Amino acid sequence: MPRKLDSDSQIGRRLTLRDLHLFFTVVQQGSMAKAAAQLGVSQPSVSEVIADLEHTLGARLFDRRPRGVEPTMYGKALLTRTRAVFDELRQGVKDIEFLADPTGGEVRIGCAVSASATFMRPIIHGFSEAFPGVVLRITDVAAGTYSGLRERTYDLLVEWSVPPFSEILGDEVNVEALFDDPLVVVAGPQTPWARRRKVDLAELVDERWILGPPNVASYQDMMETFRARGLSMPKVALESLSVPLRTYLLANGPFIAVMPRSIASQSPVKILPIKLPVRPWPFVIFTLKNRTVSPAVDCFIAHLRDLVRSRPRMSALSAAKSTW
Repeated sequence: MPRKLDSDSQIGRRLTLRDLHLFFTVVQQGSMAKAAAQLGVSQPSVSEVIADLEHTLGARLFDRRPRGVEPTMYGKALLTRTRAVFDELRQGVKDIEFLADPTGGEVRIGCAVSASATFMRPIIHGFSEAFPGVVLRITDVAAGTYSGLRERTYDLLVEWSVPPFSEILGDEVNVEALFDDPLVVVAGPQTPWARRRKVDLAELVDERWILGPPNVASYQDMMETFRARGLSMPKVALESLSVPLRTYLLANGPFIAVMPRSIASQSPVKILPIKLPVRPWPFVIFTLKNRTVSPAVDCFIAHLRDLVRSRPRMSALSAAKSTW
């Protein structure tokens, strides 16, 4: 049974930041010896600190393996909170830096690849012009990739996601839907379809389609749409999620595709007059609950809300956290 520390004073005396930093380094390196080399101390010193922590907590934090160590369930529990402790300290330092220079700071953003390649570009440009001293660190992420948010690699994650979110994320993440993004059928502006005022989906079954893999939401939505109409799924000419590749082929060839309206409106394609009977995809800001973000991050989120909602064809949702 892990030992109970009964008061804040006990915790402060017996669990120091230095010890937690050493513990965190051992987890990262997966080895006492590598952690010692990283910290510039002896391996016996590292082993002694870990042993003292285990004695203080009354629980084994690591299982020793032939090639190093790995955290036990107790070690993993401590790791989660240790990561949060150091993240809050870093945020505190950033807050001080921002207060000293309100035009500075950084924002780390995980962004859906399709969004960073299209409508997020002017939004990011506008924020950089308004806050030239803030560094934006933007990483393209694959759909449904939330590990970087949980590990605090990003301050926020922005992407399309279909509710209910709780089944994917649990209760540790805030979800703020910015706008509903309907799926639309598109073609190149030079195709005969682009000049038609009325187009029926049945007319497009034999066309050359560009779709994502069968496991992605857009493919599933189209499969349900064709099935509901009693139509066969069209033969796929190209399977790809690459926005530059899809838009190039659509602009220069006889292809048909589906994409969110926000992407289509920023691409050299023609939206066809076909209403798909599928639920729009919310474009969402994800942030961690119970995590204090820096003023720079708050400014970026506020800027994102304002600019997204001012853009045409984007149906704004409530600024309050979604309860999906």
